[in-house]
Amino acid sequence: MNILLVLIPVTVLVLLVAVGLFFWAVNHQQFDDLDSPAMLPLLDQPAAEKPAARPSQEPPAG
Repeated sequence: MNILLVLIPVTVLVLLVAVGLFFWAVNHQQFDDLDSPAMLPLLDQPAAEKPAARPSQEPPAG
């Protein structure tokens, strides 16, 4: 029964920290765009970021 005297304040402290972190994230616009970051790994790289193909240095076989 004495453990409740420790667990209740610890639980309240954890709850206050979680609520504080939630409001910090909301104030720093962490929840503004929830769809785009999930789609980024599925998109191809833009053409500007693709490495340019290097022409072969060997003469054509003939």
